[in-house]
Amino acid sequence: MKFRTLGYFFGEAFRSLGKNSWLSIASIATVAISLLILGSSVMMVLNSQYWVQTLASDLEIAVIMDVDTPAGQVKMVGDKLRNHNLVSEVTFVPKAEALTEMRQKMGDRGDYFRALGDQNPFPDLFRVKAKDPRDMAVLAGEFQGYQRVERVLYGQGVAENLLNLSYWVRIGGLVVMGLMGGAAVFLIATTIRLTVYARRQEVGIMKSVGATNWFIRWPFLLEGMFLGFFGSLVAVSLLFAAYAVACHYIQTALPFVAVRTDPAFLWQIFEVLAAAGVAIGAAGSMISLRKYLHV
Repeated sequence: MKFRTLGYFFGEAFRSLGKNSWLSIASIATVAISLLILGSSVMMVLNSQYWVQTLASDLEIAVIMDVDTPAGQVKMVGDKLRNHNLVSEVTFVPKAEALTEMRQKMGDRGDYFRALGDQNPFPDLFRVKAKDPRDMAVLAGEFQGYQRVERVLYGQGVAENLLNLSYWVRIGGLVVMGLMGGAAVFLIATTIRLTVYARRQEVGIMKSVGATNWFIRWPFLLEGMFLGFFGSLVAVSLLFAAYAVACHYIQTALPFVAVRTDPAFLWQIFEVLAAAGVAIGAAGSMISLRKYLHV
């Protein structure tokens, strides 16, 4: 493609944007609203997944030893747990520490422990975290078979519910993003359709003098891409401002809810929305041209 031809395409695209300034502004606004809804959906889905994954990563398997297990065998079980390829972290809670914590919690009711004398009714235990929460059921079953392990607890219902929630949040988010993306494509297509209709005589003249299909398509395609990109810039600005306020409120009022505020995450959202705006603009232009120009 010659540089002069490329300049003509860009010039025609910007001329159309300037000539139909109010329509262009309305189009950018509608695209911005669509991408704002789309971006909000993306951020909500990603933060929901992040929160669920954070909760799931905090789940632990409690491996409880027999009360009278010798220290040597407790150490052997601990080494076996730490060397397991599906385990990420192992924390040992000795029986003496468990007794001390319980006495502190009981406070003035510590008389309950006087009857025990020097005996400690608490067992040694290990708190185990899996690399993948989906492996918790398998690990719990395996740990139950270890020698001198009395029982294994891991909150079976909670773990499974969190994993199911993560799955449905991901599926629901994809559906919402697909619907919002389709709506944005429709809005761009409608805008380009109006532009094509306004320039139908010019297009007819270009066809009659032998202009190729793509020579006619490119200015409209670039116009749609510009509309999508400018709309994405507006959407990103509004989205980030609203997200900063929402994060501040959540971290203040609901500190137990994990939200993502790292710059890499925010930059990734910007890239996704900018690319989505350009892609949606191009798709809307192509749809309008194919159906209404017949070129």
